[in-house]
Amino acid sequence: MHILFLTDNFPPESNAPASRTFEHARQWVASGHKVTIITCAPNFPDGQLFEGYKNRWFQTEQMDGITVIRVWSFMTRNAGFVFRLLDFLSFMVSGFLGGLRVRNADIIVGTSPQFFTVCAAYGLAKVKRRPFVFEMRDIWPESLQAVGMSRTGFSVRLAGPLADYLYKRADHLIVVTHSFKVYLQDRDISGERITVIPNGVDLDMFFPVPADISLQQELRLEDKFVVGYLGTHGLAHGLETVVEAARRAAQTDELAAVHFVTVGTGAQFERLKALAAGLDNFTLVGQVSRAEITRYWSLLDMSLIHLKASPLFENVIPSKMFEAMAMGVPIIHGVGGESADIVRVTGSGVCFGAEQPEALLSAIKQILADKDAYKQMKTSCLSSAQNYNRTSLAVRMADCLQGVIDSHD
Repeated sequence: MHILFLTDNFPPESNAPASRTFEHARQWVASGHKVTIITCAPNFPDGQLFEGYKNRWFQTEQMDGITVIRVWSFMTRNAGFVFRLLDFLSFMVSGFLGGLRVRNADIIVGTSPQFFTVCAAYGLAKVKRRPFVFEMRDIWPESLQAVGMSRTGFSVRLAGPLADYLYKRADHLIVVTHSFKVYLQDRDISGERITVIPNGVDLDMFFPVPADISLQQELRLEDKFVVGYLGTHGLAHGLETVVEAARRAAQTDELAAVHFVTVGTGAQFERLKALAAGLDNFTLVGQVSRAEITRYWSLLDMSLIHLKASPLFENVIPSKMFEAMAMGVPIIHGVGGESADIVRVTGSGVCFGAEQPEALLSAIKQILADKDAYKQMKTSCLSSAQNYNRTSLAVRMADCLQGVIDSHD
């Protein structure tokens, strides 16, 4: 099977869509399939070209047996609706043109979060007369409204019908949550055309390791109880809540040993940096490479997962929670809905209300007060991670794609 896969995020970018696609593709290649990725030169989330790359119209590289074709795109940091739209549209056009050069693909997959990538995949599938699969990782235009980027009705009027058009014309849809499947079924998409392949974790990369002492000393975290957020510092993540929690913790004797750390960057990074100025119990590390990320995981006593308080985000399952499980790091979970149910059922952490600094601090106090419960959370994390092994999930997705090809032929 030759899979042609379009995504605007791919390593060395290290966000969730890039990691998911790369880890799936690597497993598909290991299983004997051919994989061609159409993507852009790495620049997420700051819109700055990564070192060693050029923003050319067409360039090819090999990565773990995967053929990666990088095409030109308009680059901008992950902020501002108009510039992001130009970014999305430019990749839609160049991705389509780049895909025309790929021969003998058996199936064409386009992945969101931004569905203009999926538009390019659909166009290629029509031209090449091959089956088209929509991997749905986000809901548009609702996700724009949830982070306040769509204040007018124009984008809703445009994005809503376009999304529905793609849903109905996909030969199959792969979604990352059961909530997304229900959403599609409510829009008259047959459940037989929808497969749930959740996010997961590469267990060969993420597993318990001793704390990196040199990094611990560098960040002055000795004898600290470290609560860490690792991921994009974007509009959706509401990390102002964490800054405010740190400010209040600094004034609370029983939380004197708690230190908050964030790793990553994004549209809100500079704003968060300004908000946290003067706080001795809050460290913003900035962006680190994928190869370095487990060093930072090793320092955490608790992993913080947080999104803004929006009904839309109750339908998502942040992928970082599975990395936390695999590392044996209990979770403080500030997202409602399906992902909170996973945390509760697995016993892998404590949930609190999103955008509620005092609730976050109460959760931390609860953990500090019960060492036995904390140890049990660590054990539960490790056992639960086995259910989200990226290798087995990649096999399931490959079987799904092969079934779509067989049905199409």
